Amino acid sequence: MSSTPSNASHSDDRRDPVSGKTDRVDGFDDEYEFPRHYLPTTMEDENKIPLVLVACGSFSPITYLHLRMFEMAQDHFKERNEYELLAGYYSPVSEAYMKEGLAKAKHRVKMCTLAVESTSDWLMVDSWEPRQATYQRTAIVLDHFDHELNIKGGGIRTKSGGMKKIRVMLLAGGDLIASFGHPGVWAPKDLHHIVGHYGCVIIERTGTDVYGFLLSHDILYQHRMNVTVIKQLIHNDISSTKIRLFVKRGMSIKYLLPNPVIDYIHQHGLYLPDPPSPPAAQASIDS
Repeated sequence: MSSTPSNASHSDDRRDPVSGKTDRVDGFDDEYEFPRHYLPTTMEDENKIPLVLVACGSFSPITYLHLRMFEMAQDHFKERNEYELLAGYYSPVSEAYMKEGLAKAKHRVKMCTLAVESTSDWLMVDSWEPRQATYQRTAIVLDHFDHELNIKGGGIRTKSGGMKKIRVMLLAGGDLIASFGHPGVWAPKDLHHIVGHYGCVIIERTGTDVYGFLLSHDILYQHRMNVTVIKQLIHNDISSTKIRLFVKRGMSIKYLLPNPVIDYIHQHGLYLPDPPSPPAAQASIDS
């Protein structure tokens, strides 16, 4: 795992042009702290398995679909007696992922934070992954949550006074799971660790055949008992890619994501088209 040096000199810091604040070298203006404010201290039913869901992704920007995924998972587990869902976390990817349309890590963390603060009382945003200088594999990110919740946090207390280990599972859309089958994208060792050791909750998106993919993928089929598939009862195809395109074209994104996130995007000028090259620079390029 990579870490960010805490004794960096001021010359390495960066100043935000909007707020005027000077950021630390990792792009953030505060020290890292694992969020626990919505994490219960005691289980309601100690006969169940305590569960925390983690959603990894770009979240550039976060949309109502990203929020709905957790709500659909919550409904699913409420109807069953095996797990007690304690909390959910968003873990935005680091800037080292270098994906097209990826806003700076601090902006994506802030947008996710604004989204959950204005809509939820059980979802949180963890900034460990986006603070890293190098790309962190999903298996490593889940290890980080397991360490924070069960090693440092000691798990969760039961009403009888004991402690139980918290189960960590990856929450993902069907499109992410489909990428498990793309050659060279996921190391087999990581897939065994993610699905076999932790487990996955998959929200089946429109046009994806998750059950068919589970049947055809050797590693997922081997660990199929650790995979929970949840169907969307109301189809929602909002995507961050479409949101960025709408902003670029000057179109409205109202009712597609929370208002505080929309305000933040406009305030910071995110996802706007690149300004045209100056004439002098264009002339030198042409020559």
